[in-house]
Amino acid sequence: MEAKGNLPGFDANVIDQSLEAAQRHGKSLKAAAANHESPLADGALKVSAQCISVTVQNGQVCLNLPLGIGNVCLPIPSWIPNGTAAQACLDICTKWGIPCGVEVTVSVAGQRIIQKGFGCSC
Repeated sequence: MEAKGNLPGFDANVIDQSLEAAQRHGKSLKAAAANHESPLADGALKVSAQCISVTVQNGQVCLNLPLGIGNVCLPIPSWIPNGTAAQACLDICTKWGIPCGVEVTVSVAGQRIIQKGFGCSC
């Protein structure tokens, strides 16, 4: 499934703000380690970025993802008709404050339909 045309995407300012929160978390973990405190965290953090409205077209939802991932299309089950309004939510996956991937969740009428990760897992 190849994405074509001008696709819906996520606001760069919101993504930057989410990344900044993850970086603060990474710094606090590093500071704890430097002070010989033993944080129980593995450095992984999933930060919610944004939800946008999308439409099911040709049995899929296509999006432009940040962090160099680019255009992707996610398959939607055929029981959801073309033209259905949906919501795509983006979570950013980080390790020690450094972004390493994203996770996209597509929902219709509040029901999660599909969830897909790109890059490291959250």
